[in-house]
Amino acid sequence: MKYWSADLKNGEYRNPILHTDYSDPDVIAVNGEFYMIASSFTYLPGVPLLHSRDLVNWELINYCVKSIPFEGYDRPVHGSGTWAPAIRYHDGWFYVFVPLPDEGIFMTKARDPYGEWSPLHCVKAAKGWIDPCPFWDEDGQAYMVHAFANSRCGIKHRLDICRMAEDASALLDEGVQVYDGELQNPTIEGPKLYKRNGYYYIFAPAGGVEQGWQTVLRSEHIYGPYEARIVMHQGDTAMNGPHQGGYVELEDGSSWFIHFQDRDCYGRIVHLQPMCWVADWPFIGLERNGDGIGEPVQTWRKPLCLDGEEPFINPSDEFEGSALGLRWQWQANPRQEWYRMGARESCLRLFSQRNPKRPNLLWYAPNLLTEMLVMPEFEVRVLLELGDARPGDKAGIAVIGHQYGGICIRMDEGYSIQVFEGTVTGKVYEGAAEEKVLYSKQIPSSRVYLRMTFADDGSFRFGYSMNGIRYFDMSQVFQASKSTWTGAKFALYCLNDLNNESDGYCDIDYVRYE
Repeated sequence: MKYWSADLKNGEYRNPILHTDYSDPDVIAVNGEFYMIASSFTYLPGVPLLHSRDLVNWELINYCVKSIPFEGYDRPVHGSGTWAPAIRYHDGWFYVFVPLPDEGIFMTKARDPYGEWSPLHCVKAAKGWIDPCPFWDEDGQAYMVHAFANSRCGIKHRLDICRMAEDASALLDEGVQVYDGELQNPTIEGPKLYKRNGYYYIFAPAGGVEQGWQTVLRSEHIYGPYEARIVMHQGDTAMNGPHQGGYVELEDGSSWFIHFQDRDCYGRIVHLQPMCWVADWPFIGLERNGDGIGEPVQTWRKPLCLDGEEPFINPSDEFEGSALGLRWQWQANPRQEWYRMGARESCLRLFSQRNPKRPNLLWYAPNLLTEMLVMPEFEVRVLLELGDARPGDKAGIAVIGHQYGGICIRMDEGYSIQVFEGTVTGKVYEGAAEEKVLYSKQIPSSRVYLRMTFADDGSFRFGYSMNGIRYFDMSQVFQASKSTWTGAKFALYCLNDLNNESDGYCDIDYVRYE
C-alpha cells in the first residue's frame, strides 16, 4: 500500500502536499514549528489542527472544536457549521477564530495546541459574517477582518475591519468597509490580515472556489484605501482555482503560501507554493506565460530538509486504543452513547440508532462516522459483526456525498448483504434524500468482511467475503460526488432502517487500507 506522500526524498516536494479535504487552510509559524487548521462544516469534532516541521510532511494532532454549542447541531446541518477559520499566535496563546454562518463569529484558544481548547466563545452574534481573521498591531490595537456570505445576508464582494478587544473576547464596533470587489474581484472572501515593512496586507481569494484566483490588498493604513493585485492564478497550468490560504515566513527569510485546490469528489486538497516579495508586493508561484502573475508549481525544492522520521496520515485503524482515533468525525455533535472502545479487545462498537426526526437514511444520520479520503485510489477492507440484532438493524461501509453508495449486513428474519444507493435532492441544512436497495442476498453468519475499491477516476465498487479470502464483487459501480462544501467521505454506520429502538450493535475489528 502506497500512502500519498508529497516528499520526493530528493530535496523536492510535489503538489498537493495533502491529498485530503482540508478546506480553507490557514497556517502559522511558532518557534520553528508550523500549525495548520481547516474548516469542517457539519463534521465534528471540527477545525482539524495539523503540525509540521517542514511545511511538506504533516500530522493531524488535534481538533479545536469538540462540539458546537447549539442544539441544531445535534443533527446534520449540511453546509453550515465551522466555515473558514483563522489561526494566530499572540502573547503566549494560540487563537482560532471560527465562523458559524448562521450564528456568528466565535473564538477558541489554547496555550498548548496539543491540549484542550477552550469552549467556543461568541465574539460577535451575526448572521452571514464569515471568514474572520484577528490581527494585533504594533501599537497594541487589535482588529478583525471578515467577509460576508451572500446566502445568509445578501452581501458578497465586501470586506470589513472591526476593532477588537485585546484579549479577543469581543468586537468594539460594527466595523468599516475596506474593500468592495464586485467589479474586479467578485466573490472575494477568506481574508487574512498581515503587516510587513510598514504595509497592511489582506490576502483574499476571489472568483469562486472552482475557478478563482488569489488577490492581495495593500495599504499604509489599517482602514485603507487598499490597492488590489492578483498575485496567483491558474494561467496555463492544469491546477484550477488556486487560492484561499495563508502565508508564513521562515527564519531564512523565505516565504511560502499554503492554499487549496477544488478536486470535486476529493474535496479541497492542499498545495504549497513558493512566494517572494517584489517592490513590497507578494508574488506566489512561478511566472510561466509572461502575464506577470504567478502560477502554481507542480514540484519545487522543499522549504526545509530536516533529519528524523517524517509523519504521514495513515487512514487505517485497528481500534486498539481507549479513544477513537483522530481521523474520525461524526456528522453532527458527538454523543458517547453512539459507540464504545474496548467492548472487546481491539474493537470499535457502534450501537444501533434510530432517528426520531427523519427516515433513518445516512444523509440524516448524526451518528454517521466518517473519514476523509487521503489518496486518489485505494482499497479498504473492514471486518464487522452484528450482535443482539433486531429486524432492521444494519451496519456497514459507504462513500457519502450528494450521490452515495453503501454495502451493509442487515438483520431481518436472518442475515443478508445489501448494496444500496442514495440520492440527495436537498443539499443544505438537514436537506432531503432517498435511498434504494440495489442488491440483497441471504448469508449464513452475522460476521462478514466488506471491501470497497476506489479508482482514481472517482468510481468505486463493493465486495464481501465470509472468510476474508474469497470475495464476491458486486456488479454495481458508483461514482463518488462531493458533498455540501466538502469532498466525499468514507463512512461507518450502525442503525435501524425501520427506525425502531434496538439493543443491537456492530463490532468493527479493523479498517485496513491495503
